[in-house]
Formats: sequence, C-alpha cells, structure tokens
Amino acid sequence: MWRAEGGGSSALGFSQDEVERYARHLVLREVGGPGQQKLKAARVLMVGAGGLGAPAALYLAAAGVGTIGLVDPDTVSLSNLQRQVLYAASDVGRPKVEAAKEHLTALNPHVTVATHPVWLDPQNANDLVQQYDLVLDGTDDFATRFAVSDACLAHGKPLVSGALGRWTGQVGVFHGQPCYRCLVPEVPPDAETCALVGVVGALAGVIGSMMALEAVKLIAGAGEPLSGKLLIYDALAAETRTVRIGADPACPACGAN
Repeated sequence: MWRAEGGGSSALGFSQDEVERYARHLVLREVGGPGQQKLKAARVLMVGAGGLGAPAALYLAAAGVGTIGLVDPDTVSLSNLQRQVLYAASDVGRPKVEAAKEHLTALNPHVTVATHPVWLDPQNANDLVQQYDLVLDGTDDFATRFAVSDACLAHGKPLVSGALGRWTGQVGVFHGQPCYRCLVPEVPPDAETCALVGVVGALAGVIGSMMALEAVKLIAGAGEPLSGKLLIYDALAAETRTVRIGADPACPACGAN
C-alpha cells in the first residue's frame, strides 16, 4: 500500500487524499505510481460532451487525468438525460461544458477542466488539438470527425474514436497510419444519427467507458491499445469482434501522396 510521507504528500508527489483516491490504480502493476503520475500530468481533449463524451469524461476525471478539455457548443436538453449520465434534470438549458465542468470537479477536485463551447471545425481544430496530449472524439458529425482526425494527424496526437447507434457501438485508436479517413474516406450517403435512429442509453455508457479505458491505457503505457483496430460491440447479440484497419495508400490525409 502506498503511504503518504511527511507534510501530507507522498514520495510520488501525491497528497494523502490522492493516495487514497487512486489506491486501486496504485496497486495495479500496469499503472502503479509512475502510471498515475502520467495520468496526473496528461492533458486530454474530449470532443463532444454528449452520449459518449459524458461517461468518458466521468471516468477520465475519476482516473485522475490532470487536465480535461471539453468541446461542445450545445445546451443540455431533457432528451439527453436518457444516456448522458453526467447531467441532472436541473442542468436542462445550461451549456453542456459549464454543467460538465461543475460535475467533474465535484467528482474530483484535483482535475482541471477547460471548457471550449464551440463547434470544432478545420479552422479551430488545429489550435485546440495542439494544446493536448490525446484526443477523444465522441461526436456524430462526420465533418467534425474529419477535422479532428486531420488535426491529430498533423500534430502527431493519438485519437480515440467512438461511435454508436441503435444497439451497436464501436471504438478505435488512430495514431499516424492508418488514420480515421482510412476507415471512413468520405461521408456515408446513408449517415445516421442517434436522433434519427435512436440508441439504447446504456450502450453509450459501455462505449464511452471503453474510450476512457483506451485513453488510460495509452497514457499509462498499459497493455495493448486498439491502435489501428476497431472494436465493434453488438449489444443485442452480446457479441464483440475486433477488426484491423488497413492503411489506405491513396488516403488524402495519411497516404503516400
């Protein structure tokens, strides 16, 4: 068990409160003190504070990620509460990033939450992404997804991408080749959103938690992340499968030309 030393702080630079808070991480061989220090020093950008971003942000904050940036221009609506468990009924009408910051800092006061109440687009994506070490994308807009992927590629930042609809969700990790555009070269003609086709609320928690888990692994250097792979979860069948994503040599973003 890690113990705090004189003056209320441990040899690892954690306060007594942090030692107790992260005790279950500190005894994990794959995380331990060094991994928890990396989490504390990490800066993670969460694009989208909705169905996927809400549970992902909760677990990033609980894990002790030092700085969490939240990008979302929307306000909380009553229909969000079926799956966006970060918010409460009293938050309806409030800016999502404002309400999220309040709840995340209440969960863990050791975490700094930076708010970016904007639509992420090709013009501002580079400025935002370069401020962080790792990016999570939980949006359902392909233009935003492409802007995030391109900015991550340009600045050498790992990207954890999640998506869901109806009863199916997926998580992938992109760092260099292949990039997200290798998986989705252009906007699908039959692109769907949860508002149009629906989604079971708990699935957002499953996929959002998987995204946070991949982020923790990447930061702490634990295990094998889903780099260049896509994990697909079929909730109705209770089945998962993982497929490898091939690098497209003709990809306009990461291809040779």
